[in-house]
Amino acid sequence: MADELRTEVEQVKQREDVKQALKQTTATAPKDQPKARTKDKVWLGTHCIVLIALGVFYYLLQFRVFGFAARYVPYVQKVDKAAAVVVLLLAIAKVADVYLIGSIGSAVSRYNLRRIAKLLLGLLLLFTVISIVFQNWYTTLVSIGLFSLVFGLAVQTPMTSFLGWIYILVRAPYRVGDRVKIGDATGDVIDVSYLDTTLWEFGGGDLLSTDHPTGRIIKFPNSKVLSSTVYNYSWPVFPYVWNEIKFSVAYESDLEFISETMQRIAAEEVGERMMKQVRVFREILAQTPVDQLEVREYPSVLFRVNSNTWLDAIVRYLVPPKEAGRVKTRLIKKLLAELNAAPDRVMFPKSNAR
Repeated sequence: MADELRTEVEQVKQREDVKQALKQTTATAPKDQPKARTKDKVWLGTHCIVLIALGVFYYLLQFRVFGFAARYVPYVQKVDKAAAVVVLLLAIAKVADVYLIGSIGSAVSRYNLRRIAKLLLGLLLLFTVISIVFQNWYTTLVSIGLFSLVFGLAVQTPMTSFLGWIYILVRAPYRVGDRVKIGDATGDVIDVSYLDTTLWEFGGGDLLSTDHPTGRIIKFPNSKVLSSTVYNYSWPVFPYVWNEIKFSVAYESDLEFISETMQRIAAEEVGERMMKQVRVFREILAQTPVDQLEVREYPSVLFRVNSNTWLDAIVRYLVPPKEAGRVKTRLIKKLLAELNAAPDRVMFPKSNAR
């Protein structure tokens, strides 16, 4: 039994979403540092040699050793400087690709970030070459400053949303398929684009009081994730939530009978397969900072004193978040049927005493 549990735990830990979630916890083993491959090292070494050669060539040009073409020297110096900057930017981009983007666990995120990096690198190279070859540095810096200020004010919101999208790719506060709550928006994530996120709404206080889909979709800018609390009900390391059902009973009730009945029915409803899965994820959860929390696969029953002179009998159980409403409805029906069948042992509030 223990060997079977360990096998299932290892299988779950190999899932990409679980591996990424475990990497984000501080209690896990240190992440493997990304390493440059041999061809990457050769590529970087070659660029360093080229950069040194361009620097030496620029230095020699200052001594007018090419006297027969003195009038072309200033232009050649600009071209040499532009080439050096291009080589330097390419080397920096390669280092960022290997040690920053390469450290991201998700292959999809790496692919998207590399596309963004290539686009930004291309624009930066083009702008740099034009600036060095055709303009002086002072004019270029002033132009960049003014352009950045005007452009930044014009596209502030879209740009922040784009940065939010990059944050979602890297940190993965939610993924497509997750059930989340952000601000007043609750729903299942059905799309994450460059600028906004789309939810398939559930609940919706003005329409439904349960976790049933309302039929509406919610769109909000990705920038919201940078300034709002994100509640994710679908954490890959432990994709379950605790639910409770509470009944008020009299002090004279048979509490042992109530506890046994509620626990038995809840266990039957949740099912052995579900409880087995909880055991698997509990082992994975033990590798995170919440390993000291008590996580029982079997439902538990507890009693609390109610302010209205009754006792609250509460059954607590784990359930997949997207099944919470359906499971609770079925459980309430079964629990009431069993408990009402023993009125002498289970005394509910009656008439106007409720």
